Amino acid sequence: MSITQQELETLMQEVEHEDPIDFADLPFDEKDLRGIVASHLCEMAGKMESFSEADREMTLLAVSAKLVLENLVLHVQLLRRNGQPLNEQTEALLARLRNGGSAG
Repeated sequence: MSITQQELETLMQEVEHEDPIDFADLPFDEKDLRGIVASHLCEMAGKMESFSEADREMTLLAVSAKLVLENLVLHVQLLRRNGQPLNEQTEALLARLRNGGSAG
């Protein structure tokens, strides 16, 4: 996979239009944070150049899954810490997890 840090930052911004990130009052510049993440991911992708396509795909899926899980955990912790109720989507996801992961 060959993508520059700038290209990845641009793609990240395009994705954020559909699903904005709430940077709230973090004492960091959004562009700087995006740049750090893009740089790290481009470096990671470079290290996987010797991987087979299947191994790269599995690695990227594993990293993505870990990040989504971490985001879910942090989101729930933040809501609980602030005494806010979970939204319907989060409640439904947690209910599915409590019921063994069934889609129904």
